[in-house]
Amino acid sequence: MCGSPAQTSRVDSVPEPPASVRRRAETLRNELREHDYRYYVLAEPTVGDEHYDALMRELQELERAHPGLRTPDSPTQRVGGEPTRSFPTVTHDPPMLSLANSYSEEDVRDFDRRVRELLHPAGPRYTAELKFDGVAVALRYRDGVLVRGATRGDGVTGDDITANLRTIRTLPLRLRPSRRLPGMLEVRGEVFMTRRDFERLNEQRAAAGEKLFINPRNSTAGTLKMLDPTVVAARPLRAFAYTVIAPVSGIRSHAEALEALRELGFPVNEHTRRCATIDDVVAFWKEWEEKRDTLPYDIDGVVVKVDDLGQQEELGAIAKSPRWAIAFKFAARRAETVLRGILVQVGRTGAVTPVADLEPVFVGGTTVSRATLHNEDYIRELDLRPGDRVIVEKGGDVIPKVSERVPGRRPRGSRPWTMPSRCPACGSTIYRAEGEANSYCDNAECPAQVRGRLEHFAHRGAMDIAGLGEAVVERLVADGYVRTTADLYTLHRHREKLAALERWGEKSVANLLEGIEQSKSRDFARVLFALGIRHVGAGVARVLAGRFTDVDALRNATEEELRAVPSVGPAIAASLARFFADPANRHLVQQLRAAGVTMAAAARPAGGALAGKVFVITGTLPSMSREEARALIERHGGTVASGVSRNVSYLLVGADPGSKAAKAAALGIPALSEADLNGMIG
Repeated sequence: MCGSPAQTSRVDSVPEPPASVRRRAETLRNELREHDYRYYVLAEPTVGDEHYDALMRELQELERAHPGLRTPDSPTQRVGGEPTRSFPTVTHDPPMLSLANSYSEEDVRDFDRRVRELLHPAGPRYTAELKFDGVAVALRYRDGVLVRGATRGDGVTGDDITANLRTIRTLPLRLRPSRRLPGMLEVRGEVFMTRRDFERLNEQRAAAGEKLFINPRNSTAGTLKMLDPTVVAARPLRAFAYTVIAPVSGIRSHAEALEALRELGFPVNEHTRRCATIDDVVAFWKEWEEKRDTLPYDIDGVVVKVDDLGQQEELGAIAKSPRWAIAFKFAARRAETVLRGILVQVGRTGAVTPVADLEPVFVGGTTVSRATLHNEDYIRELDLRPGDRVIVEKGGDVIPKVSERVPGRRPRGSRPWTMPSRCPACGSTIYRAEGEANSYCDNAECPAQVRGRLEHFAHRGAMDIAGLGEAVVERLVADGYVRTTADLYTLHRHREKLAALERWGEKSVANLLEGIEQSKSRDFARVLFALGIRHVGAGVARVLAGRFTDVDALRNATEEELRAVPSVGPAIAASLARFFADPANRHLVQQLRAAGVTMAAAARPAGGALAGKVFVITGTLPSMSREEARALIERHGGTVASGVSRNVSYLLVGADPGSKAAKAAALGIPALSEADLNGMIG
């Protein structure tokens, strides 16, 4: 029997807790946050475990009795929430760029030379930091409260793992009070596990009869991708913060940004050094290469950054990496083992790559049984033969490779290895073009190439097709349902046959077809990347999509016009020209367009208030990020350039502008404030 509205209201309403209870809950939260900060960040606890636990129990009881008191940043919320079925995808703004790697002093000095040439006559100072062997994450705070945490992913998009990151005690759920704190702040850092914590975790797993983890980094990555935060909360994860993205008032250098992070309550690694010269950087690197094993956690090098934020802005970035930073890696770990054989694998471009089949050996924290051999010339140069004793290295402690043969250990009767003349996947001829080091399978319909192209096409950073993993691709190609990426968009015709396949079913097929249908709406940049054009990565694809209105404009562009595009050099321009000159590729593009896949950039407004105007942005704007300002300008027909030149119409200037302001003034380019810009667009 239904009650009256008044009766229903009395039943559903939750009484407001008394003011004294609210004040006590806030006092407990503040005390617990302070104790967490002193224990986990400063390693200077001021109370014992018993006192801390008593405070936590009291707060939990108050929140249980008065659910309205529970806040997302409460210390009680670190224990983990309900399991999730999947992680939503988030977009990084700006992207999380990867660092260029260097393994020698010569490379780092060359980096310094390039920086000095670009900044001439101003000279750079550097900040050198340890390079942690962990998992990069991005943390977003609104009004001082953690609202989102995400993995790096492919740098452009990542997974929203906020619930898992809340469980890490060293990461603040609410930032410490500071006059510098902006309304929106993004901080990036590294999650890791100490070697001792990792060993204890494996001891517990061994006692429980569970599979052991290989190394701290892999166990950290696996833990962060777990769907149940309560399990994550039981794992010994830690974190360091190392970059501020949203601007913080009064900060002009990276070293000052690190101090601001400490002030806000973030754990910041103590082993950081400001370096006046590149000689100081090299000395720091040599010092830590010798001392790396004295740390409780793993590092694989040092990170070198131009310290001045204005100079960072002036240097900018290429497609994937900033010009103002470099990773200075340590020498690779080495181990000796037996080369059991040499296999070949065929990639999506048809490149046939030799791979070492090794007697398994433990190197740098992982067991290695396969390693790259690059190409036939590399094998000949090292004089490698099956049965040889070889040295295996992990470059930067990550990628295994065979670096040399152990002399005097060759078995009798061994014979030199040669590249096979036929593709192991399709039997077609393997050829090597004159002047090239790589060999290729000349059959574009080779199953191995088709599988590689499909896997790349479906990748999250490309078309992001849910359900189209490696095993599904293997089956679709083997059974003849798919030969090109365009065939994916005709799979609905085979729905009943697919549902009848072993280990498939109507639901899995429906999910796959839905993922394929949704991929049609991916933006033009992602489609260009998904096409798998040689040398065209995700960053270059975004640049091309910003310059060319559609695929026809790109196809008809000359190599000279392509080379005029920022980030597009001669090799990329030649690769684009070759791709669109191939009739099969042109036919594929037409098939994708006919299927409804996006083949044009989003239209810019014609005749907007800023049409024909070119802007450069510098400094910190009062109420919007640079990406928001860029979007606003483009929405009204304008264009945003990265560097100052005579073609620039206006310089949009915020607080603490970089050297672009002086360059613009020298060229007579008018400077605008955010208010001026808003006035122009009405």
